[in-house]
Amino acid sequence: MSTKLRTSALKRIRFAPVALLAGIFAAVLLSLSLTGTLSGFAASITNSSNTAGSGTLIMQEQNAGATVTCLSTDGGSVSTNSATCSTINKFGGSTTMTPGNTVNTAISIKNTGTAAASTFTLNPGATCTQSANGSANGTATDLCAKMNLVITSGSTTVFSGTLASFKGAAASAFTMPQAPAAGASVPFNFAVTLDSSAGNTYQGLAASVPMTWTFTA
Repeated sequence: MSTKLRTSALKRIRFAPVALLAGIFAAVLLSLSLTGTLSGFAASITNSSNTAGSGTLIMQEQNAGATVTCLSTDGGSVSTNSATCSTINKFGGSTTMTPGNTVNTAISIKNTGTAAASTFTLNPGATCTQSANGSANGTATDLCAKMNLVITSGSTTVFSGTLASFKGAAASAFTMPQAPAAGASVPFNFAVTLDSSAGNTYQGLAASVPMTWTFTA
């Protein structure tokens, strides 16, 4: 055999493993290009909307004809959420009552916020204030004990007694029949009666007690 033939045979032997390895590598690359990965099955879920927010608790008071409205935000904003309403007189505001005369005042308290109230209370002021009504005034000093008040909500009596016993109400608030859900209203009626035993000394006098309604959630 010639030297030339032996050299060609040796080159073919050395080239064969290299070619085999190149072929395997090419096959692996082709497999990856077709499948994209060597892994098995996969699944995933992305939650793109994960939020939480606070509701609002806003109180609205209206007279029976809905011509006067007071909101707890009237004091500035929902940040304070406390206001004074002097335009809805729960005792009727009459200045011409006579003994045995009753004045009824209907109102509604509504939750105009988006959150339900968990408690609803009425807290009378600490004092019943007597004042002069007009220029001719009697000398009695206990009109608060002669003014009777009955507060009802539907068939439920919230309070029944004199203004003298209503004020302060033993330093506690009255719990209302129901705490309103968002958008719900609770009706109330205030019946104020000048006691039939009131004589001339009670003429020309007025009595008042402030009160505060409160929602909590």
